[in-house]
Amino acid sequence: MRVTVLGAGIIGVSTAWHLLERGHEVTLVDRQADAALETSFGNAAQISVSYCEPWANREAPLKALKWMFDPEGPLKFRPQLDPAQWKWGLQFLAQCNDTAFERNVAQLVALGQYSHSALKAIVASTGIQYNRLTKGIAHYYTSQQSFDDAGSAAEVMRRHGVARRVVSRDELLRIEPALRGFADRIVGGTYTESDESGDCRAFTQKLLRLCQARGLQTLMEYDIERIHTQGGEVQSVQVRDQLGGQVRQLQADAFVVACGSYTTALLKQVGVSVPIYPGKGYSATLPLLRPDQAPSVSLLDDQMKCAVSRLGNQLRVAGTIELGGFDMRLDTPLARTRSRMLVRRIEQVFPGVADTRTPEEGGDPQFWCGLRPATPTNIPLMGRTRVGKLWVNAGHGTLGWTHGAGSGKALAELVSGEQPAFAFNFYGQPANAVGLIAKMA
Repeated sequence: MRVTVLGAGIIGVSTAWHLLERGHEVTLVDRQADAALETSFGNAAQISVSYCEPWANREAPLKALKWMFDPEGPLKFRPQLDPAQWKWGLQFLAQCNDTAFERNVAQLVALGQYSHSALKAIVASTGIQYNRLTKGIAHYYTSQQSFDDAGSAAEVMRRHGVARRVVSRDELLRIEPALRGFADRIVGGTYTESDESGDCRAFTQKLLRLCQARGLQTLMEYDIERIHTQGGEVQSVQVRDQLGGQVRQLQADAFVVACGSYTTALLKQVGVSVPIYPGKGYSATLPLLRPDQAPSVSLLDDQMKCAVSRLGNQLRVAGTIELGGFDMRLDTPLARTRSRMLVRRIEQVFPGVADTRTPEEGGDPQFWCGLRPATPTNIPLMGRTRVGKLWVNAGHGTLGWTHGAGSGKALAELVSGEQPAFAFNFYGQPANAVGLIAKMA
């Protein structure tokens, strides 16, 4: 088959890789000059199968209301005159109960485990280097109440086959000695040895090169303008060369939309409505001054709701979700506050380890923001739309890197007429598909 994949983030490139593996002829289109230059560029770097709880839980509405008025709040809802935002918000509230939480966790963990296996297989077969660290993820707590509640969260994960365990402060410090300078603030933690970390951008760009070596056709710096349909199926996708202005009509046997937060508008052209809304996230990447004192275990900070990962001679700190539309500015007062909050936390937890000076002080922090394509359930949409030849692989929220390899493999399997062997409600399939697939696995 000829397949066109729209979008060259981790999801799109992974989809292209697995389609090529199955013998398809693939074209990849993106508006950027290279892969992974938008949402996949500066994420938290974690492959966090064990920390994939959906945002929607019974405590989320009250917390979101409180954080609305806090510029440093981890989850910030910025009301807009946008019906899509309010519709998404109501759908999110409908998921804030224990029944929905358990149902959503089950699917996220199943996809995470499937994806982690797919990632390991790619790394084993290709030898891709991307500052990978296979030392697990540790979550540290500074609040006794939060730490007391951590046991319940760990038990949820254990019920779904993930070995996330509660550890004392002393054991946590043995797991990651770099936390010793902050030990007097830590009351305990959780740890999952099987999780890992690595540079999503480096991985995606190197995987793209391997795809190209296997015959992938790429149209980089092409704007995706319109999906043309006739008789209930896609006839072509119109793209425009940014450099020369040339318009092309791409034809294929199947089209996969993997455009992150921009998937919603593209599918709306053909009458397909999907509940994907952008959640703006921030990160800062800092040069290490004392590499021997920097962490090598990827970390989650419970108080600030941020993640910290070692990437060679740099430290990446990422976090916060801001639901306020497609604002990508880093120079607003709110954006500066949220970015520098992350850097300030690094200096508190790892004093003197990284260069946390501001540009005004002579430092060179690499600030970044990206739009996480979130669904109200946090479960991505992967499968066939009601428009013939049109597929979707989007809505991965904060877990695009965690779920990227498996999402690409699963979508490639579906396009090829295969059934992915894990329990998941694929888009366009009956609601009871999860049970059917679970019996197959």
